[in-house]
Amino acid sequence: MKQDMIVILDLGSRENTAIARLVRELGVYSEIHPHDITVDELSQLSNVKGIIINGGNNNLIDGVRIDVSADLYKAGYPVMAVEHEAATCENKRERWPETEAEIKEVLKEFVFNTCQATPNWNMKNFVEDQVELVRKQVGDKKVLLALSGGVDSSVVAALLIKAIGKQLVCVHVNHGLMRKNESEAVVEVFKNQLDANLIYVDASERFLNKLANVSDPEEKRKVIGTEFIRVFEEEARKLEGIDFLAQGTIYPDIVESGTKTASVVKSHHNVGGLPEDLQFSLVEPLYHLFKDEVRACGIELGLPEDMVYRQPFPGPGLGVRCLGAITKDRLEAVRESDAILQEEFAKAGLDKKVWQYFTVVPDFKSVGVKNHTRSFEYPVILRAVNTIDAMTASIEQVDWPVLLKITDRILNEVPHVNRVCYDLSPKPCATIEWE
Repeated sequence: MKQDMIVILDLGSRENTAIARLVRELGVYSEIHPHDITVDELSQLSNVKGIIINGGNNNLIDGVRIDVSADLYKAGYPVMAVEHEAATCENKRERWPETEAEIKEVLKEFVFNTCQATPNWNMKNFVEDQVELVRKQVGDKKVLLALSGGVDSSVVAALLIKAIGKQLVCVHVNHGLMRKNESEAVVEVFKNQLDANLIYVDASERFLNKLANVSDPEEKRKVIGTEFIRVFEEEARKLEGIDFLAQGTIYPDIVESGTKTASVVKSHHNVGGLPEDLQFSLVEPLYHLFKDEVRACGIELGLPEDMVYRQPFPGPGLGVRCLGAITKDRLEAVRESDAILQEEFAKAGLDKKVWQYFTVVPDFKSVGVKNHTRSFEYPVILRAVNTIDAMTASIEQVDWPVLLKITDRILNEVPHVNRVCYDLSPKPCATIEWE
């Protein structure tokens, strides 16, 4: 990587990610590394211009307070040692200011004046770097990618197409639990527009048969995940000369998996649950990026905006929004009502404002009146939440006319539905998804 770097050492602060993002907002690349990194390991990183030692309340391992090696202070790098929360520390540290604007000023002084770093962290440079690194790693070999159509896998695919073209083999498995027209959009963008080497597998009936009468949410997840791996493996066995497996691992995956020991960070690719005896070498070109940076990368690569800013979507797809045992009529009710919600939120300008919005159809019916006769049909539940880190979430206060329009369309356009509800439950106590 050609960009200058500021390294943040993890001493248990809950603010590490926020500090890393603020440094990147200044145009300088930053990474979080474990507290016990050695001087030799640090020297192997590219273009390190300075170190931020960020302490906090959580810097205990087995009851023993942790600190960085004293050798790091003598390694020749500019060091800023700071506390964000109250702590006791062997080495005295300054405290962060109270506001984000003040913190950013402190960082600006350290990054540019003390470290003399160059603000050359941007998506154009990132893409150029990753294209060069991928070509060097892969050579003339082939790479296999499970292309779900989600943001991360779509951006990985676009970047690898730019780097190695037809050496990338994409497999898109339609498990029948996709949003409306989602598989069609994947085929249109990647096969028809980007000329990708794309294998499309319609396994919808296979998945629905496996899910018949499975009502427990965790069991549904296991069935969907296991069957997906089986389908993917079956397709992979039909191919020859595949040496690499591409993944959409992003930086929060690494940070959230824990940085308290160097070994955890170095095995970050196992965050996705890959077997230890994996026969492929991994290609993970996005593992430097936060989610908003992944989207910016997608725009830089020329992907359609509606694909790049697509709503977060659970791995099991609509399977966890069709509550209880999945039936075709309720699955279609989820799919069609979700499409109406997406369309009306876009018309109202809420598609960029609200972090996540979707519909849920439970496995019970209620009495109603449709076409002047008694009906006994399903309710549709609308959910719209805002969050920064998905650990907590607040409810979007949607204007009444918008909710009425959505309700009217769902009741008139979606079969087997006679009631619409709006979920007002924040996280906690509720979770974002229902299952």
